[in-house]
Amino acid sequence: MDFTVKSLRDGAEVSIENISDEGGIRYVKVTVRYAEPTIPEPLKIGIDPPSIDMYSVWSPSVRYDRYLGASWRRRVTESRLASWMPFHMLVSADGKNRFALAVSDAKTPISIATGMHEHSACLGCDVTFFTVKVAPLCEYSAILRIDTRDIPYYDAIYDAVEWWENECGYTPAYVPEYAKLPMNSLWYSYHQDLRADKIVAECELSKPLGMDTVIVDDGWQTHDLGRGYVTCGDWEMTETKFPDMKDFVDRVHAIGMKVMLWYSVPFIGIEAKNYERFSSMLIEEATADKKVCVFDPRYKEVRDYLINIYANAVRDWGLDGVKLDFIDSFVLKGRALEDDDRRDIQSLEDAIDRLMIDVHDALVAINPEIMIEFRQSYVGPAIRKYGNMLRVGDCPNDSLRNRHNIIDLRFTSGKSAVHSDMVMWHKEDTVESAALQLVSIIYGVPQISVRIAKLPEDHKKMLRYYLSFWREHRDVLLDGKLRAENPESSYSIACAEKDGRAIYTSYTDTLIECGAYSEIIAVNSSRAKSLLIKDAIGKSYRVLNCMGEELAAGTVGETIEKIAVPLAGMIFIK
Repeated sequence: MDFTVKSLRDGAEVSIENISDEGGIRYVKVTVRYAEPTIPEPLKIGIDPPSIDMYSVWSPSVRYDRYLGASWRRRVTESRLASWMPFHMLVSADGKNRFALAVSDAKTPISIATGMHEHSACLGCDVTFFTVKVAPLCEYSAILRIDTRDIPYYDAIYDAVEWWENECGYTPAYVPEYAKLPMNSLWYSYHQDLRADKIVAECELSKPLGMDTVIVDDGWQTHDLGRGYVTCGDWEMTETKFPDMKDFVDRVHAIGMKVMLWYSVPFIGIEAKNYERFSSMLIEEATADKKVCVFDPRYKEVRDYLINIYANAVRDWGLDGVKLDFIDSFVLKGRALEDDDRRDIQSLEDAIDRLMIDVHDALVAINPEIMIEFRQSYVGPAIRKYGNMLRVGDCPNDSLRNRHNIIDLRFTSGKSAVHSDMVMWHKEDTVESAALQLVSIIYGVPQISVRIAKLPEDHKKMLRYYLSFWREHRDVLLDGKLRAENPESSYSIACAEKDGRAIYTSYTDTLIECGAYSEIIAVNSSRAKSLLIKDAIGKSYRVLNCMGEELAAGTVGETIEKIAVPLAGMIFIK
């Protein structure tokens, strides 16, 4: 593969050095030098490998349209510290890696774009550095890791994640046990209509069903129910909703549950008491139409203020975790592009990193088991240094998107706790259809967001069963190796395997391969009313519906045997 320097407009000196090329993995170092500190213009490096057996694109940010794309309509992976990660892959029709490119630097704004050249049938791949304005620099370097091994696509992803962790300095944060247990998250079920007594009552119903933490979302800090952010920034409890936050936390602890609070990290509204104090230290300023601004973390005063907000809440209220939201809203614009001697950090990405490292360290010093949640798109290698819970982005009542994003996140998140978006459904839906919401997130930690008291009894029974099943088998579901087929089709079947045990989820593919395992569980998420059980002759089986009620039992007698399993039901084979 040859490399071409493109878009060089600012007098930079660029060198491309081949470091190693062994076993199908090539490492290439890109270095940029300037004679004096310079805000770099975008720098594009081009590669044009032949398109041989390339069928689809896999990328954390190219999620739903994974076709190859042409050179004039490229598939683009955008990456910066607070959004996604620099990884982009071409996959064969049978799910093998064909070209996986990762960049060592997960902080700097970078894009990776691919598209087919119609005149040559080669893959046009461009890696562009400095896609968003960064601070002046004299020298910059990064490593390109290009993997062309003929291995399952998910193994190539796993290896790139290990490379970031072990070779690039992105050591993940410690994950406490409670971060890996089901939670009741109140956003979809309550929105801003929060009251201490209501939440305590909800927790009394949640704990027996298998939920161990409650996440109190937006609304605890404002009287308003209009879902705006105009009062954000002070982060004081609203006494009409929470007369005494410490007492509320103590009451939830007495039930046996942990408590997390939501914060929108960058936002400060014009009605906040601290707005005037920070009005000259903002990235995005207020206008007649926009009444919510964005802090500039390049000011130490801003960082210290935010760190103390979270630390005081954890210490004074006894919180077990924080949900830190919207950090991808830190983007340079307007007056923030001008110089200001009051800033102690010039690079925005460095400032976000410093803020989040210091938040993590301050909270861990108070509570070593603290839980810190981030959500898509802020889920990359850098975020894993200070976040131990990574959640799927909002997709209410959307089991397809939840399942797709859970699997994507599992591939890129190592041992960090991957959480579903909050699971919700309509109380008048069928119990099987409601159960699909649980099936879709089975390979991540469930977050539930329904008002339990309003659920029909069969829905409660289903929820209790699925959470108990998940808890019993979470060592396989969370810690086992996850593989999934047909990524271009939002995955047709997935399987987590560990120590001879396997848990399949059939989405559209109903063939369950049993031969390699001593124990198999298969969950039917397809619209087929049966599963095809292969290579399990002589093994016994039980079929349960989505509420855990046994429907059938027997012994497998054929090499491929068709066994009736209802929607959201399960078959246990051993």
